This record gives sequence, structure tokens and C-alpha cells, in this order.
Amino acid sequence: MKRFLTMALLAALPLLAQNSKPKPSEDDELRQSMGEAGSSPMEISRALEKHLAKYPKSARREEIERALIKAAIDNRDNARILRYGEQYLDKNPNDLVVLERVTRLLTSREDKESNERGLKYALLFEKGMRELEQDKPATRMDAQLREDLDRGLGRAYTFQARAKGHLGAYAEAVELAKKSFAAYASAEPAREAATWLLKQDKIAEAIPLLADAFSLPDIRLTDEDRLAIRKQMAGLYQKLHGSEKGLGDIILASYDRSIAVQEERKAKLRALDPNSGVTNAMEYTITGVNGESLDLKSLRGKVVLLDFWATWCGPCRVQYPIYEKVKASFKGRDDVVFLGINTDQERDVVKPFLAQNKWNKAVYYEDGLSNLLKVASIPTTMIFNRKGVMTSRLNGFVPERFEDMLRERIEEALKEE
Repeated sequence: MKRFLTMALLAALPLLAQNSKPKPSEDDELRQSMGEAGSSPMEISRALEKHLAKYPKSARREEIERALIKAAIDNRDNARILRYGEQYLDKNPNDLVVLERVTRLLTSREDKESNERGLKYALLFEKGMRELEQDKPATRMDAQLREDLDRGLGRAYTFQARAKGHLGAYAEAVELAKKSFAAYASAEPAREAATWLLKQDKIAEAIPLLADAFSLPDIRLTDEDRLAIRKQMAGLYQKLHGSEKGLGDIILASYDRSIAVQEERKAKLRALDPNSGVTNAMEYTITGVNGESLDLKSLRGKVVLLDFWATWCGPCRVQYPIYEKVKASFKGRDDVVFLGINTDQERDVVKPFLAQNKWNKAVYYEDGLSNLLKVASIPTTMIFNRKGVMTSRLNGFVPERFEDMLRERIEEALKEE
């Protein structure tokens, strides 16, 4: 009997040892579930929801809810955006990304309660954009910032117009939609204004706005949307005039307005930044360390070498005398141009560095060229031929070979027609 009890106890020991393992902590469970979810926003959402269901009073609840709303946005999961978005905004009212998504969804509904809440958020969104506008930095990024601000303000007014329209204030909705169009002309506010004009049976006023919605670019407008607008215009025009005769003139006039609006916007942005919208490196305008400007288009017909460097870059200092030696070998030739392109974020350190180290480079700031040309490491040297086409790109350098390699690449570019 004693032997039987001993054997039974020994058999139970593995089970007892297993049961004596410490229970995994909440963080351990969360870590495991997130690992299993991988990078899928949908699986991340499910894992986080299950965790909150198990730990409703989690000390990390706010952090988890933030992750949930971000995953929902990434997954375009409108149900979860609304489920978690408003409670997230109660604590984070300045998160403009979440604010925009929640506002758009609420004002897309037609019930009174949703649009009252949507209007509140639309006003908050406008306030946030205005605060960004007041705090804008005076840098060459102003053009992109101005574009983003104008587009954001346009959306804020569109959301307000939509909410007001769903709440029955049609005239006010039209004015807000027109205000949106003035802030950032696109198809969405034009269509919005037309919608609320039609609610007032103002068909003649709505048709030109629908024509604008048909003609203007808008990333949110699909081909099916444009076809629907075209059919709507035709139906409304026939209702007024009995046929489509004359509708083509309205659409053509709208197209001309669309081109003028886009050109006006480009001119506005280029006044802030001459490189706005430029996609060809050899059409950039760059700023010299002494404040001068250089339009790279003016160098067409010459071989141009761009040397991307920074004051903090050790290898750049090693490269400099080699670079200068190659440059000296082309002295007297006006068809080869050597330009040092500085990539320092703090520009005020550059001139003192050049003076202290007695560097005689023709130095210009990168002014966005690094992003355009995807410069991921420095030094990087690029050579463009007489037609402005890149013929060579050297990421880094081998000191023993750099002089010969650089000279060979320049000679090759000179020979190209």
C-alpha cells in the first residue's frame, strides 16, 4: 500500500509542478497576444479588444484604446473608429488625424444626434488647424505646410456644412461649403454646396457647382462618383431646359475655371517655395550659404556634380581634399560645375565651419533635394550630364579609389551627347 501511494505521488509531481508555475501577468498576456497578431491592424484590434474585455480596469487602458483607434484608422474600420474615437478624443482633443476621421464619419450620417456631435468636432478641427497656422515655422517647408493647412481648413468647413445641412440649416450649409471651396478648391465642397442648394430647389445655381465637382481633382472622388455627378447634371439640366443642349458649355467653362484655380494655387505655393511641385532635381532652386539663389536649370548644357555632405560627417572631411584635387584637374573648364550640397539641419553652423576649416567649396543648402533624390547616407556624390540626366551616383567612397573613380565618371558624362 505504501509503495502504491509513493508511486501515485511521483506520478502527480509533474502536474503539481505545472500548477505551481507563476500565473502570467497582464503585460505578459498582452505581449503574447500582440505577438500573435503580428502587423495586421485587424488582428491587432481583435487582440486589444479581447484584452480590454478581460482586464476592463487595466492600468494601460488609455494606451490600449489609443492603439485601438490607430489600428482602426489603418484598417479603415469605421465601426471601431466611431466606437473608440469619441472617448479617445475626450482625452486627446488635439489629435487632428483622429478628429478628422471621427468628424467625417459622424457628419456622413443623417440623424440629428450624430450631426450635432459632428458639428462640435468640426469646429474643434477648424480650431486645431488655425492653431497650426499661427504656429507655422518660417522655413522652406512653408509651401507644403500651407497646402496641408488650406486643405485641412477646407475639410473643416465642409464638415460644418454637411452637419448644418443634415440639421436643416440649408442656407448656412451652402455658405459654409462655399467657404470651404474658397479655402481649398476641390470637388468635395463644390458637390456639398450643390447638395444643399438642391434641397432649396435652386437647380440653376447648383448645376455650375456640380460641373466644378466634375472638373476639379479630388483624391476622394472615384470614376463612379464622377459618372454619378455627370448623370445628375444631365438630369437636372434637362429638367430645366428640356434637353442637354448648352450643358457642354457649362462643363467647358468649369474646366477652364478648374485649370485657372490649379495654376493660381501653384503660383501661391511657389511664392513660398520655388521648388513646390518640382520633381526634377535639375529644375530646383537652391540657396547658397551667403543668401544667393541658384536655379539649377541655368546649368543645363554643363556636367554638374552634387556633393552631399554635413559638418558633423567625419568621412566628408576625409573626402574633401580628394574632391578638391579632382576639381582642380578640371580648372578652367566652364562646362563642369562642382557644387557642395550641405545637409545640416542647423544652418547657422555651416559658415563658421567653412571658415574654420578653410574650405573653398561653392556650398548650397539642400532645400529639399535630399528627399527628392533619396539621399540616405553621406557623403553621396551625384553627377548629371549636359541634359540634366543623372549618370553616376556614389554612396560613400573608397579613399584609395575615389579620385580616379570621380574623374572617370565626370569624363564619361562629358562624352555623352
